Amino acid sequence: MATTGESTNLFRCANEPSSAIGWGASPLPPVRLRLCCWFARWFRWLTDAEPTLFGSGMKVITTDKDRFRNGAKDYAAYLGTFEGRLRTDLAFANLEDRVSRRLTTSQSLSALDVGGGTGTTAVRLASLGLHVTLLDSSKEMLEIAQTQARKAGVENKVALQLGDAMQLASLYPRQSFDAVLCHNILEYLEDPMPVLRGAARALRDSSALLSILVRNQSGEVLKSALQSGDLVRAKKDLSAEWGQESLYGGKVRLFTPDGLRAMLKAATLVPISEQGVRVLADYLPPRVSRSADYSQIFDLERQLSVRPEFAAIARYTQYFAHNSETMAESSCIE
Repeated sequence: MATTGESTNLFRCANEPSSAIGWGASPLPPVRLRLCCWFARWFRWLTDAEPTLFGSGMKVITTDKDRFRNGAKDYAAYLGTFEGRLRTDLAFANLEDRVSRRLTTSQSLSALDVGGGTGTTAVRLASLGLHVTLLDSSKEMLEIAQTQARKAGVENKVALQLGDAMQLASLYPRQSFDAVLCHNILEYLEDPMPVLRGAARALRDSSALLSILVRNQSGEVLKSALQSGDLVRAKKDLSAEWGQESLYGGKVRLFTPDGLRAMLKAATLVPISEQGVRVLADYLPPRVSRSADYSQIFDLERQLSVRPEFAAIARYTQYFAHNSETMAESSCIE
């Protein structure tokens, strides 16, 4: 992306006659000229479609639809809260259980973190020894991720790329990664299928793993009733396809097990495991300390996550899946 002052600027904002801008023959007053200059630069930034990439020479086209584009610091702050930390820790622990098995049989694994934001999970994977590509549409998020990777000493294992997850299928060659993560991204999409198909396409072989973390409709019902005390909202959530999220304000997709399984099947993905994330932590009484008792809460949540009767009402559900096409190819080879 060209920066202000470069010869490729689309707008000249020097003290030139306003006729060059098309406003008449006389020069603009200084205040109006400065306003015009500011607007021209803002408009060019808004419409520029060639983003800077971190850790890659590839160029992709992105849009400005990502609601996180200007809220990177807010999101980073949320991940530091009890709820954000617990969601991240639980999902990563579930993922680490499966990735660690592959690490014992492979010297080098690569992962793609789609919509990985500020890089918390990507940095943890890199610390395990994986080479991680983090794809996100927010430059501000990637800048925070870059700082995190540097502090953790894994900047050589993390490639940060600015791009649109909806274009995933066209960004990377087929069968490029041993693991693909789609954590808390599908719920913000009008149509999750392009991302799921792109993720399936990117899985390397029959053992390659897709990890998905989404909002659970049943968990939203309990949140409205138990946490907010809104029984009317809870009743609506029983059949709602969309809910409201509080961090930025806006709608988020709510997933049911049957609905997501149907999406996975349509994307040639076969689910192999489902686990609940944050089953009861959101409803603990104040006397339970979110800091002093964190390890106990975490351990209990881990035990509940694999019990179907509890996982069914968790705030989030984590799905692990394989690509059915690469599994079939592997069977044919054998």
